[in-house]
Amino acid sequence: MPDNSNRSLIDGSLLMVEAAAQAGVDSFVGYPITPANLLYLYSSKRFPLVLPATDEITTLQWMSGLSASGRIPMTATSYPGLALMLESIGMAFMMELPMLIILAQRLGPATGSATCNAQGDLLLLRGINSGGYPIPVFCASDLEGCWIMAAKAAATAQTLRTPVVLLTSKEMAMTLRDWDLSSLPPLAKGAVKAFNASKDFLPYAAAPFGAPSLDRAVPGVPDFLPLGNEKARVRLTASTHDEKGDLQHASPAALANTARLYDKIVLNLPLYTEYRHMDRKADTLVIAFDVTAEAAWDAAEMLEGEGKLIDLLVPGTLFPVPPVYLEIASRYRRVIVAEENHDGQYRKILFGEAGRQGVSGVNAVGKMVSPLDILKEAVR
Repeated sequence: MPDNSNRSLIDGSLLMVEAAAQAGVDSFVGYPITPANLLYLYSSKRFPLVLPATDEITTLQWMSGLSASGRIPMTATSYPGLALMLESIGMAFMMELPMLIILAQRLGPATGSATCNAQGDLLLLRGINSGGYPIPVFCASDLEGCWIMAAKAAATAQTLRTPVVLLTSKEMAMTLRDWDLSSLPPLAKGAVKAFNASKDFLPYAAAPFGAPSLDRAVPGVPDFLPLGNEKARVRLTASTHDEKGDLQHASPAALANTARLYDKIVLNLPLYTEYRHMDRKADTLVIAFDVTAEAAWDAAEMLEGEGKLIDLLVPGTLFPVPPVYLEIASRYRRVIVAEENHDGQYRKILFGEAGRQGVSGVNAVGKMVSPLDILKEAVR
């Protein structure tokens, strides 16, 4: 008889929480909101420090304080909560404070329907900071992805000293499934590079891009000292500043530091690009993420049973958009982007408002995209 001792009914929320903890997250601050409730529940039992906040604005402010003191905090929310967090996310981005935000999408606009799945927050996430400064956004597209992408998101937050979003949805976060836990790969713990040099501490001085690093520093990322340390004074600010953290109005030094914030995320993109590409040299490529990717895999199997092939691209890193996605898409005569929103948000992000010849979308609102929906478009 088969050994089923490692099989369990499990949901994506539990895997994301455990993976984040193993990757270095050590505290949780949250305000309950559907469909992120299980993430809150599991986090309250897993992390050594848990703070129930009075609202989502307070959540991000407390997370910023924890991060500045050397902890790696996490929260979980959905669109209404994220909307209240936006100013504080920008503050944490400017201060270069690592933290993880798990965003469980639901049907909008506004409060919408709390118990209806959706994939409609992409445009908000892409433009989350004023000035077009991106933050890394990951997405889990199956249970194993909940494990791997949560760890990758937590590690990236620490490596780049930045807020990071892990995108999920109601169906991925809350659906119980039978799973073999022994199939999950081991995870590495992330780390923030601490300042330990004898030179004077500059809170926003970073290794330059393109130059070899003797201490394995990631280009564009400053070394870290927590508030209250005994080595040096730490100055953190969300206003335009130079390497010292001195507030300056559009000085060359301050503007160079601001440009570094963009370069830190974009030029280091190869370090955190994750995707799956099923490449069978087919004529048609389907791009899908989150639970819609599972429908795309099913559609590919159904078509294969009929003697037809489609290829799949499942983005793990959604933003910034890795250039390799467009390079892969350029090889195909037809590209179908399947997503649960009205207007094809990721399709427009990848191919622009005008689109590209051969590019089409499969969309759904108020229901999940089915394998049959994708299949019909693929054989059209």
